[in-house]
Amino acid sequence: MSSQIDTAEGDELDVLATLVDVYEKEHFPIELPDPNDAIKFRMEQMGLSRKDLEPYLGSRARVSEVMNKRRGLSLAMIRALHENLEIPLDALIGRES
Repeated sequence: MSSQIDTAEGDELDVLATLVDVYEKEHFPIELPDPNDAIKFRMEQMGLSRKDLEPYLGSRARVSEVMNKRRGLSLAMIRALHENLEIPLDALIGRES
């Protein structure tokens, strides 16, 4: 692991790391989280409550609908969550339940 770049050992390590990466992606793929799970995770990380989501999702009722999966995320909501809470777009656009 302490191989130097542009050496035979460094090249060998690079090849092995690439092979491991390809193997893991093929045999142990990691699916994108559900958008609601991504939001909940970020809320937990930042110590946010549902009330803190109102500027990004709308009224308290709208936040409740989204978080209880009765309403999907609109494009405006996705943009606001991504830009303000830095939730990856892939996680917000992901699959819907």
